[in-house]
Amino acid sequence: MKSAIVLGGGMVGVGAALHLQRRGWSVTLVDRREPGRETSYGNAGMIQAEAVRPYPMPRDLATLLKIATGRTNDVRYSLSSLHLHIEPLLRYWWHSAPKRHREAIAAWARLIGYATGEHDVLIREAHADNLIRRAGYRMLHRDPAAFDLAIQTAEENRRDFGVNFRVLSGSELTKAEPILRDDLPGAIHWLDTWTVSDPGALVTAYADLFERLGGTILVGDAQTLLQTASGWSVDTDRGRIDAAAAVVTLGPWSPDLLQKFGYRIPLVRKRGYHMHYSGGTSLDLPLVDTARGYAMGPMAKGIRITTGAELTGQDALATPVQLTSAEASARELIDLGKRVEPDPWFGTRPCTPDMLPVLGPAPRHPGLWMNFGHGHQGFTLGPATGRLLAEMMNGETPAIDLAPYRPERF
Repeated sequence: MKSAIVLGGGMVGVGAALHLQRRGWSVTLVDRREPGRETSYGNAGMIQAEAVRPYPMPRDLATLLKIATGRTNDVRYSLSSLHLHIEPLLRYWWHSAPKRHREAIAAWARLIGYATGEHDVLIREAHADNLIRRAGYRMLHRDPAAFDLAIQTAEENRRDFGVNFRVLSGSELTKAEPILRDDLPGAIHWLDTWTVSDPGALVTAYADLFERLGGTILVGDAQTLLQTASGWSVDTDRGRIDAAAAVVTLGPWSPDLLQKFGYRIPLVRKRGYHMHYSGGTSLDLPLVDTARGYAMGPMAKGIRITTGAELTGQDALATPVQLTSAEASARELIDLGKRVEPDPWFGTRPCTPDMLPVLGPAPRHPGLWMNFGHGHQGFTLGPATGRLLAEMMNGETPAIDLAPYRPERF
Protein backbone atom coordinates (compact mmCIF):
# COMPACT_ATOMS: atom_id res chain seq x y z
CA MET A 1 0.00 0.00 0.00
CA LYS A 2 1.28 3.48 -0.85
CA SER A 3 1.88 5.67 2.20
CA ALA A 4 2.02 9.43 2.81
CA ILE A 5 2.57 11.88 5.64
CA VAL A 6 0.54 15.08 5.18
CA LEU A 7 2.07 17.95 7.16
CA GLY A 8 -0.55 20.53 8.14
CA GLY A 9 -4.11 20.05 9.37
CA GLY A 10 -5.88 23.01 7.79
CA MET A 11 -8.46 22.76 5.01
CA VAL A 12 -5.73 22.19 2.40
CA GLY A 13 -4.04 19.39 4.36
CA VAL A 14 -7.27 17.64 5.30
CA GLY A 15 -8.50 17.89 1.69
CA ALA A 16 -5.27 16.31 0.38
CA ALA A 17 -5.36 13.57 3.06
CA LEU A 18 -8.95 12.60 2.18
CA HIS A 19 -8.29 12.44 -1.55
CA LEU A 20 -5.16 10.30 -1.11
CA GLN A 21 -7.08 8.03 1.26
CA ARG A 22 -9.86 7.70 -1.35
CA ARG A 23 -7.22 6.33 -3.75
CA GLY A 24 -6.15 3.59 -1.35
CA TRP A 25 -3.19 5.33 0.28
CA SER A 26 -2.30 4.87 3.95
CA VAL A 27 -2.23 8.49 5.20
CA THR A 28 -1.09 10.08 8.45
CA LEU A 29 -2.00 13.73 9.02
CA VAL A 30 0.47 15.56 11.27
CA ASP A 31 0.03 18.99 12.86
CA ARG A 32 1.18 20.76 16.00
CA ARG A 33 -2.48 21.25 16.99
CA GLU A 34 -5.82 19.62 16.23
CA PRO A 35 -7.06 20.16 12.65
CA GLY A 36 -8.60 23.48 11.62
CA ARG A 37 -7.19 25.67 14.40
CA GLU A 38 -4.95 27.97 12.36
CA THR A 39 -5.72 29.98 9.20
CA SER A 40 -8.64 27.68 8.27
CA TYR A 41 -10.34 28.64 11.53
CA GLY A 42 -10.19 32.39 11.16
CA ASN A 43 -11.62 33.29 7.77
CA ALA A 44 -14.90 34.88 6.66
CA GLY A 45 -16.50 31.42 6.37
CA MET A 46 -17.20 31.39 2.63
CA ILE A 47 -16.71 28.77 -0.08
CA GLN A 48 -16.34 31.37 -2.82
CA ALA A 49 -17.56 30.19 -6.21
CA GLU A 50 -17.54 33.80 -7.46
CA ALA A 51 -13.86 34.48 -6.58
CA VAL A 52 -12.58 33.93 -10.13
CA ARG A 53 -10.11 36.82 -9.99
CA PRO A 54 -7.17 36.58 -7.57
CA TYR A 55 -6.43 39.84 -5.75
CA PRO A 56 -3.81 41.85 -7.67
CA MET A 57 -1.61 44.42 -6.01
CA PRO A 58 -2.85 47.95 -6.78
CA ARG A 59 -0.66 49.62 -9.40
CA ASP A 60 -2.21 53.10 -9.59
CA LEU A 61 -0.39 55.82 -7.67
CA ALA A 62 -3.48 57.13 -5.87
CA THR A 63 -4.27 53.76 -4.24
CA LEU A 64 -0.60 53.09 -3.39
CA LEU A 65 -0.38 56.51 -1.73
CA LYS A 66 -3.53 55.78 0.29
CA ILE A 67 -1.95 52.52 1.53
CA ALA A 68 1.41 54.19 2.21
CA THR A 69 -0.21 56.95 4.27
CA GLY A 70 -2.57 54.61 6.16
CA ARG A 71 -5.76 56.04 4.63
CA THR A 72 -7.28 52.67 3.67
CA ASN A 73 -8.45 49.86 5.93
CA ASP A 74 -7.89 47.13 3.30
CA VAL A 75 -4.13 47.05 3.83
CA ARG A 76 -1.98 48.11 6.76
CA TYR A 77 1.75 47.68 7.24
CA SER A 78 4.26 47.82 10.03
CA LEU A 79 7.19 50.03 9.03
CA SER A 80 9.64 48.08 11.22
CA SER A 81 8.90 44.81 9.38
CA LEU A 82 8.46 46.20 5.85
CA HIS A 83 11.96 45.03 4.85
CA LEU A 84 10.74 41.40 5.26
CA HIS A 85 8.08 41.98 2.60
CA ILE A 86 9.91 44.11 0.01
CA GLU A 87 11.13 41.32 -2.30
CA PRO A 88 7.84 39.37 -2.48
CA LEU A 89 5.88 42.64 -2.78
CA LEU A 90 7.99 43.74 -5.77
CA ARG A 91 7.33 40.38 -7.44
CA TYR A 92 3.63 40.71 -6.59
CA TRP A 93 3.57 44.18 -8.17
CA TRP A 94 5.24 42.79 -11.33
CA HIS A 95 2.75 39.90 -11.61
CA SER A 96 -0.16 42.31 -11.10
CA ALA A 97 0.43 44.02 -14.44
CA PRO A 98 -2.74 43.65 -16.60
CA LYS A 99 -1.41 40.98 -19.01
CA ARG A 100 0.16 38.83 -16.29
CA HIS A 101 -2.92 39.25 -14.06
CA ARG A 102 -5.11 38.00 -16.93
CA GLU A 103 -2.93 34.87 -17.14
CA ALA A 104 -3.29 34.39 -13.37
CA ILE A 105 -7.08 34.80 -13.63
CA ALA A 106 -7.28 32.05 -16.29
CA ALA A 107 -5.31 29.60 -14.12
CA TRP A 108 -7.07 30.63 -10.90
CA ALA A 109 -10.60 30.41 -12.30
CA ARG A 110 -9.96 26.81 -13.42
CA LEU A 111 -9.36 25.88 -9.76
CA ILE A 112 -12.34 27.88 -8.45
CA GLY A 113 -14.55 25.96 -10.89
CA TYR A 114 -14.00 22.81 -8.79
CA ALA A 115 -14.44 24.40 -5.35
CA THR A 116 -18.11 23.91 -4.47
CA GLY A 117 -18.37 20.52 -6.20
CA GLU A 118 -15.46 19.05 -4.22
CA HIS A 119 -16.77 20.53 -0.97
CA ASP A 120 -20.24 19.17 -1.72
CA VAL A 121 -18.99 15.56 -1.75
CA LEU A 122 -17.16 16.00 1.56
CA ILE A 123 -20.01 17.92 3.22
CA ARG A 124 -22.39 15.04 2.49
CA GLU A 125 -19.92 12.33 3.54
CA ALA A 126 -19.00 14.23 6.73
CA HIS A 127 -22.68 14.91 7.59
CA ALA A 128 -21.82 18.60 7.85
CA ASP A 129 -24.86 20.09 6.07
CA ASN A 130 -25.94 21.79 9.30
CA LEU A 131 -22.91 24.11 8.94
CA ILE A 132 -23.63 25.16 5.33
CA ARG A 133 -25.95 27.68 3.75
CA ARG A 134 -26.17 27.84 -0.06
CA ALA A 135 -27.60 31.34 -0.45
CA GLY A 136 -24.54 33.45 -1.35
CA TYR A 137 -23.40 36.71 0.22
CA ARG A 138 -23.72 40.43 -0.47
CA MET A 139 -21.02 42.89 -1.43
CA LEU A 140 -22.05 46.33 -0.19
CA HIS A 141 -21.00 49.54 -1.95
CA ARG A 142 -21.06 52.99 -0.34
CA ASP A 143 -19.89 54.93 -3.42
CA PRO A 144 -22.14 55.03 -6.55
CA ALA A 145 -19.18 55.24 -8.98
CA ALA A 146 -17.43 52.24 -7.37
CA PHE A 147 -20.77 50.38 -7.43
CA ASP A 148 -21.16 50.97 -11.19
CA LEU A 149 -17.61 49.69 -11.78
CA ALA A 150 -18.28 46.59 -9.64
CA ILE A 151 -21.44 45.81 -11.63
CA GLN A 152 -19.42 46.04 -14.84
CA THR A 153 -16.82 43.56 -13.46
CA ALA A 154 -19.59 41.24 -12.24
CA GLU A 155 -21.10 41.22 -15.73
CA GLU A 156 -17.69 40.31 -17.19
CA ASN A 157 -17.40 37.47 -14.66
CA ARG A 158 -20.83 36.16 -15.65
CA ARG A 159 -19.92 36.35 -19.34
CA ASP A 160 -16.46 34.77 -19.01
CA PHE A 161 -16.94 32.32 -16.12
CA GLY A 162 -20.69 31.77 -15.67
CA VAL A 163 -20.77 33.42 -12.24
CA ASN A 164 -24.31 34.25 -11.06
CA PHE A 165 -25.30 37.45 -9.25
CA ARG A 166 -28.11 39.93 -8.66
CA VAL A 167 -27.74 43.70 -8.44
CA LEU A 168 -29.65 45.13 -5.46
CA SER A 169 -30.57 48.82 -5.37
CA GLY A 170 -30.40 50.60 -2.02
CA SER A 171 -34.10 49.98 -1.36
CA GLU A 172 -33.84 46.30 -2.41
CA LEU A 173 -30.86 45.88 -0.08
CA THR A 174 -32.84 47.38 2.82
CA LYS A 175 -35.72 45.03 2.04
CA ALA A 176 -33.33 42.04 2.05
CA GLU A 177 -31.55 43.21 5.23
CA PRO A 178 -34.11 45.37 7.11
CA ILE A 179 -31.62 46.10 9.91
CA LEU A 180 -29.34 48.07 7.53
CA ARG A 181 -29.66 51.82 7.17
CA ASP A 182 -31.56 52.83 4.05
CA ASP A 183 -29.34 55.43 2.36
CA LEU A 184 -26.77 53.10 0.70
CA PRO A 185 -26.29 52.91 -3.11
CA GLY A 186 -26.72 49.12 -3.19
CA ALA A 187 -25.02 45.76 -3.26
CA ILE A 188 -24.12 42.84 -5.48
CA HIS A 189 -25.60 39.56 -4.26
CA TRP A 190 -23.26 36.75 -5.35
CA LEU A 191 -25.56 33.75 -5.63
CA ASP A 192 -23.25 30.72 -6.06
CA THR A 193 -21.08 31.12 -2.95
CA TRP A 194 -21.79 28.94 0.11
CA THR A 195 -21.39 30.24 3.65
CA VAL A 196 -20.28 28.35 6.74
CA SER A 197 -21.48 29.05 10.28
CA ASP A 198 -18.28 27.70 11.88
CA PRO A 199 -15.25 27.30 9.56
CA GLY A 200 -13.14 25.48 12.15
CA ALA A 201 -15.98 22.99 12.74
CA LEU A 202 -16.17 22.21 9.01
CA VAL A 203 -12.44 21.34 8.93
CA THR A 204 -12.98 19.23 12.07
CA ALA A 205 -15.92 17.41 10.41
CA TYR A 206 -13.72 16.60 7.40
CA ALA A 207 -10.90 15.46 9.72
CA ASP A 208 -13.36 13.22 11.62
CA LEU A 209 -14.43 11.71 8.29
CA PHE A 210 -10.76 11.05 7.48
CA GLU A 211 -10.35 9.22 10.82
CA ARG A 212 -13.63 7.28 10.40
CA LEU A 213 -12.32 6.02 7.06
CA GLY A 214 -9.13 4.72 8.72
CA GLY A 215 -6.82 7.74 8.60
CA THR A 216 -4.48 8.64 11.46
CA ILE A 217 -4.06 12.13 12.95
CA LEU A 218 -1.00 12.78 15.12
CA VAL A 219 0.54 15.77 16.88
CA GLY A 220 4.05 16.38 15.61
CA ASP A 221 6.69 18.86 14.52
CA ALA A 222 6.94 19.35 10.75
CA GLN A 223 10.44 20.79 11.14
CA THR A 224 11.69 17.29 12.04
CA LEU A 225 10.92 16.07 8.49
CA LEU A 226 13.83 14.04 7.10
CA GLN A 227 14.50 12.21 3.87
CA THR A 228 15.25 8.51 4.49
CA ALA A 229 16.42 5.60 2.36
CA SER A 230 12.82 4.53 1.78
CA GLY A 231 11.06 7.92 1.75
CA TRP A 232 10.33 10.41 4.54
CA SER A 233 10.06 10.49 8.33
CA VAL A 234 8.79 12.92 10.94
CA ASP A 235 8.71 12.97 14.76
CA THR A 236 5.29 12.81 16.43
CA ASP A 237 3.85 12.34 19.93
CA ARG A 238 3.84 8.60 19.12
CA GLY A 239 7.46 8.52 18.03
CA ARG A 240 8.97 8.66 14.56
CA ILE A 241 6.76 7.70 11.64
CA ASP A 242 7.83 6.80 8.11
CA ALA A 243 6.13 6.95 4.71
CA ALA A 244 7.04 6.82 1.05
CA ALA A 245 5.78 10.36 0.43
CA ALA A 246 5.46 13.61 2.37
CA VAL A 247 3.09 16.46 1.49
CA VAL A 248 3.77 20.01 2.71
CA THR A 249 0.44 21.77 3.36
CA LEU A 250 1.62 24.16 6.07
CA GLY A 251 0.21 27.36 4.59
CA PRO A 252 2.37 30.36 5.56
CA TRP A 253 4.91 28.12 7.35
CA SER A 254 5.60 25.97 4.26
CA PRO A 255 8.59 27.96 2.90
CA ASP A 256 10.31 27.82 6.33
CA LEU A 257 10.30 24.01 6.21
CA LEU A 258 11.21 23.77 2.52
CA GLN A 259 14.17 26.09 2.93
CA LYS A 260 16.10 23.35 4.72
CA PHE A 261 15.81 21.24 1.55
CA GLY A 262 17.11 24.10 -0.60
CA TYR A 263 13.81 25.51 -1.92
CA ARG A 264 13.24 29.24 -1.71
CA ILE A 265 9.59 30.00 -2.35
CA PRO A 266 8.53 33.63 -1.86
CA LEU A 267 5.29 34.45 -0.04
CA VAL A 268 3.48 37.67 0.71
CA ARG A 269 2.28 36.92 4.23
CA LYS A 270 -0.94 38.81 4.93
CA ARG A 271 -2.18 38.77 8.50
CA GLY A 272 -5.92 39.00 9.18
CA TYR A 273 -7.95 39.44 12.38
CA HIS A 274 -11.43 38.46 13.47
CA MET A 275 -13.78 39.04 16.39
CA HIS A 276 -17.31 37.87 17.23
CA TYR A 277 -20.13 40.10 18.50
CA SER A 278 -23.40 39.07 20.13
CA GLY A 279 -26.44 40.68 21.74
CA GLY A 280 -27.20 43.01 18.84
CA THR A 281 -29.16 42.40 15.64
CA SER A 282 -28.16 39.67 13.20
CA LEU A 283 -27.62 39.70 9.45
CA ASP A 284 -29.42 37.35 7.08
CA LEU A 285 -26.33 36.82 4.89
CA PRO A 286 -22.66 37.81 5.14
CA LEU A 287 -21.88 41.32 3.99
CA VAL A 288 -18.58 42.57 2.57
CA ASP A 289 -18.17 46.33 3.08
CA THR A 290 -15.87 47.03 0.14
CA ALA A 291 -15.18 50.71 0.91
CA ARG A 292 -14.12 49.94 4.47
CA GLY A 293 -12.14 46.76 3.83
CA TYR A 294 -13.82 44.10 6.01
CA ALA A 295 -16.43 41.34 5.94
CA MET A 296 -19.07 40.49 8.55
CA GLY A 297 -21.37 37.51 8.71
CA PRO A 298 -23.64 35.52 11.02
CA MET A 299 -21.82 32.60 12.65
CA ALA A 300 -22.33 30.16 15.50
CA LYS A 301 -20.67 32.54 17.99
CA GLY A 302 -22.41 35.69 16.72
CA ILE A 303 -21.53 38.19 13.99
CA ARG A 304 -17.91 37.66 12.92
CA ILE A 305 -15.96 40.62 11.55
CA THR A 306 -12.93 39.65 9.44
CA THR A 307 -10.32 42.22 8.40
CA GLY A 308 -8.21 42.81 5.29
CA ALA A 309 -4.43 42.40 5.11
CA GLU A 310 -1.74 43.47 7.58
CA LEU A 311 1.92 43.22 6.54
CA THR A 312 3.88 42.63 9.72
CA GLY A 313 6.44 40.26 11.25
CA GLN A 314 5.43 36.60 11.48
CA ASP A 315 5.81 36.60 15.27
CA ALA A 316 4.77 40.24 15.83
CA LEU A 317 2.28 41.03 18.59
CA ALA A 318 -1.33 41.71 17.65
CA THR A 319 -2.02 45.26 16.42
CA PRO A 320 -5.75 45.09 15.61
CA VAL A 321 -6.05 48.64 14.22
CA GLN A 322 -7.98 47.37 11.17
CA LEU A 323 -10.41 45.50 13.40
CA THR A 324 -11.11 48.61 15.48
CA SER A 325 -11.78 50.59 12.30
CA ALA A 326 -13.94 47.80 10.82
CA GLU A 327 -15.95 47.57 14.03
CA ALA A 328 -16.66 51.31 13.94
CA SER A 329 -17.73 51.04 10.27
CA ALA A 330 -19.97 48.05 11.02
CA ARG A 331 -21.65 49.94 13.87
CA GLU A 332 -22.64 52.61 11.34
CA LEU A 333 -24.64 49.90 9.55
CA ILE A 334 -26.07 47.61 12.25
CA ASP A 335 -26.36 47.14 16.02
CA LEU A 336 -23.37 44.83 16.54
CA GLY A 337 -23.78 44.16 20.24
CA LYS A 338 -20.75 43.39 22.41
CA ARG A 339 -17.45 41.65 21.75
CA VAL A 340 -17.61 37.94 22.61
CA GLU A 341 -13.85 37.27 23.05
CA PRO A 342 -11.48 39.31 25.22
CA ASP A 343 -8.86 39.39 22.43
CA PRO A 344 -9.14 39.14 18.65
CA TRP A 345 -8.03 36.02 16.78
CA PHE A 346 -5.36 36.52 14.12
CA GLY A 347 -3.69 34.35 11.50
CA THR A 348 -1.68 34.61 8.29
CA ARG A 349 -2.76 34.09 4.69
CA PRO A 350 -0.05 32.66 2.41
CA CYS A 351 -0.08 34.58 -0.88
CA THR A 352 2.39 33.79 -3.66
CA PRO A 353 3.60 36.78 -5.71
CA ASP A 354 1.99 35.37 -8.88
CA MET A 355 -1.29 34.76 -7.01
CA LEU A 356 -1.38 31.01 -7.78
CA PRO A 357 -0.92 28.12 -5.32
CA VAL A 358 2.21 25.98 -5.25
CA LEU A 359 1.02 22.53 -6.29
CA GLY A 360 3.12 19.58 -7.38
CA PRO A 361 6.29 17.55 -6.76
CA ALA A 362 9.50 19.01 -5.32
CA PRO A 363 11.90 19.15 -8.30
CA ARG A 364 14.93 17.59 -6.57
CA HIS A 365 13.41 15.33 -3.85
CA PRO A 366 11.44 12.27 -4.97
CA GLY A 367 8.36 11.70 -2.82
CA LEU A 368 8.18 15.29 -1.51
CA TRP A 369 5.07 17.20 -2.60
CA MET A 370 3.78 20.76 -2.11
CA ASN A 371 0.27 22.18 -1.80
CA PHE A 372 0.11 25.69 -0.30
CA GLY A 373 -0.02 29.39 -1.14
CA HIS A 374 -3.76 29.68 -1.79
CA GLY A 375 -3.84 33.32 -0.63
CA HIS A 376 -7.27 34.27 0.68
CA GLN A 377 -8.87 31.08 -0.64
CA GLY A 378 -7.32 28.07 1.12
CA PHE A 379 -10.65 27.37 2.83
CA THR A 380 -12.43 27.51 -0.55
CA LEU A 381 -9.84 25.56 -2.57
CA GLY A 382 -8.52 22.92 -0.12
CA PRO A 383 -10.63 19.99 -1.39
CA ALA A 384 -10.12 21.01 -5.04
CA THR A 385 -6.32 21.23 -4.94
CA GLY A 386 -6.30 18.17 -2.65
CA ARG A 387 -7.96 16.18 -5.40
CA LEU A 388 -5.58 17.48 -8.09
CA LEU A 389 -2.54 16.69 -5.92
CA ALA A 390 -3.81 13.17 -5.14
CA GLU A 391 -4.41 12.52 -8.85
CA MET A 392 -0.81 13.55 -9.60
CA MET A 393 0.64 11.50 -6.74
CA ASN A 394 -1.39 8.47 -7.80
CA GLY A 395 -0.16 8.63 -11.41
CA GLU A 396 -3.53 9.71 -12.80
CA THR A 397 -3.97 12.48 -15.35
CA PRO A 398 -5.31 15.49 -13.40
CA ALA A 399 -8.55 17.05 -14.57
CA ILE A 400 -6.74 20.28 -15.56
CA ASP A 401 -3.24 21.21 -16.72
CA LEU A 402 -1.20 21.83 -13.56
CA ALA A 403 1.78 23.54 -15.23
CA PRO A 404 0.87 27.06 -13.94
CA TYR A 405 1.06 25.87 -10.31
CA ARG A 406 4.30 23.82 -10.41
CA PRO A 407 6.86 24.58 -7.66
CA GLU A 408 9.73 24.90 -10.15
CA ARG A 409 8.30 28.18 -11.52
CA PHE A 410 10.15 29.86 -8.65
